[in-house]
Amino acid sequence: MADLITIDDPDDPRLSDYTGLTDVELRRRREPAEGLFIAEYGQQAPYGQPQGVPQGGVPQGAPQGGGGLKAALQPYREAATGQRWTSQNQQLMRADLTMGSTAVLARQGSMVMYQGKVDFSHKGAGFTGRIVGNATGQEMQLMRCTGRGQVFLAEDGANLHPIELQGDGICVSAENVLAFDESLQYEVRRIEGHGIPGGALFTMQFQGTGTVVVKTHGIPVVLPVTPTTFADANAVVAWSSASQVILSSQVRLRRNAYPGHSGETVNLQFRGAPGNFIVVQPYEV
Repeated sequence: MADLITIDDPDDPRLSDYTGLTDVELRRRREPAEGLFIAEYGQQAPYGQPQGVPQGGVPQGAPQGGGGLKAALQPYREAATGQRWTSQNQQLMRADLTMGSTAVLARQGSMVMYQGKVDFSHKGAGFTGRIVGNATGQEMQLMRCTGRGQVFLAEDGANLHPIELQGDGICVSAENVLAFDESLQYEVRRIEGHGIPGGALFTMQFQGTGTVVVKTHGIPVVLPVTPTTFADANAVVAWSSASQVILSSQVRLRRNAYPGHSGETVNLQFRGAPGNFIVVQPYEV
């Protein structure tokens, strides 16, 4: 019976032939009559291929499931959650039309991609289908998305925020509405006042059950409504529908006043019971 020799150090010189030579090289140098028993740890490269690079050319230690391009794109794969609305990232929203039985109304031109069988139709030009932009005074057209598929929405790299309503209400500046469920009841409201671009601030009041997607420039802040809550009419994004909005007599100078303009603008004052809120973006339209 052969003697068993225990070796604890892999750098033991008695192992140099085994650690420093490949299988083929070892057999060429020493082929005893009793044969060789070689126990290897890890993946052995095929003959003719450098050690540490398995067949296929991907180095050992590369991400599992495929390296290179596949691994690089993995963080940006579609996020399918089985929900009606899913944020793919801060600037891209996915609406799954297979979830729910109602259509999606979205700002025309906001669709960047879709999958499946989806129909896009122009929303009727009735009063509820026409929304006037706050800054430009131009009409904002809506498109109706129906069918069986997924629609991806975005606009100008703006940050997107899905707000789910469950019987409550919210007012959103018309400039900041990207899309919403057709199941929601909505109406266009007009706040008039000197100093507001175009002479009026157009808002959409949503009520019922469904989701409205709000777009902002930058990360917004949500503040509770107090007796001393004021917001720039050009920076306010949304507020709880139970809040009372009053044009403030306070004025300040705009840093980007155009020739012929006094440089003054108005603030909006918000009042309401505890629980009311406003949403403001770090940007002036």
